[in-house]
Amino acid sequence: MFVVVTYDVNTETPEGRRRLRNVAKTCMRFGQRVQNSVFECSIAPSDYLMLVSNLLEIIDEEMDNLRIYKLGKNYASKIESYGHDRHVPFDDIMMI
Repeated sequence: MFVVVTYDVNTETPEGRRRLRNVAKTCMRFGQRVQNSVFECSIAPSDYLMLVSNLLEIIDEEMDNLRIYKLGKNYASKIESYGHDRHVPFDDIMMI
C-alpha cells in the first residue's frame, strides 16, 4: 500500500516543536520525506495501522492537522511531480 502523509503541527510552544520533531521521526521510520511536511510510504497494511496509531499518539488534535492519502498499489499513474525532486523511487535498486 502506498500512502502520503502530510501534517501541520502548531510550533508556537516548546511542546509543539517537540511534537513536530516526533511526527517527522515517526514518518521517517515508515517512508521518505519528499517535502518538509510530506512523506511517501510504501507499507504493509499492518504497518499502516501502526503508523497511524503512532502519529495519533503524538499530535494534539486541537492544534495540529494530520492528513493521510491512501493511493493503493497502482500509485505511479496517480502522481505528477515537477521541479527538483527529493523522491527516490521505492521500486528501484538503492545503493547504500
